[in-house]
Amino acid sequence: MEKSFYYPVPWGDVAFLKEALIAMELPFRIEQPSVRLQLAPGEVAIVFSDMHMRDYNAVRELFGDHGKRYPQ
Repeated sequence: MEKSFYYPVPWGDVAFLKEALIAMELPFRIEQPSVRLQLAPGEVAIVFSDMHMRDYNAVRELFGDHGKRYPQ
């Protein structure tokens, strides 16, 4: 999976978001903080590849904002 953008989320929100994304049939990964991906304590990243605008708009609506560019 080519990583394009991500949303940092608190661990407590992961179960709900994961279920919603599975129901939407959108591919994603959950990543821990790393050297490349700096996150606040207690956060993980839900990572996506490039997607159609319709799908991106649904993801943006779910998360309430635009995603952050995945570091290269």
